[in-house]
Amino acid sequence: MFSLIKDLGMRRFMTAEAPTGVLAWLIAEFFYKFHSFTLECAAFLATWFAFSFVLNTIVQMAGRTHVESADS
Repeated sequence: MFSLIKDLGMRRFMTAEAPTGVLAWLIAEFFYKFHSFTLECAAFLATWFAFSFVLNTIVQMAGRTHVESADS
């Protein structure tokens, strides 16, 4: 976590990763009941990764669309 914040910077972390992390935490808290800390933690991290991937993909596609429309 330290390396993630150090590499991204606090502002980028708070705008890009923190919202997806909070959403993943809420889903894990309400829906993941594996009765195993390890499994719940792994599921939380996988959910956070998936949400972050989807959000970053959407942002990149929106950026490309904006650049393409500006070039036309």
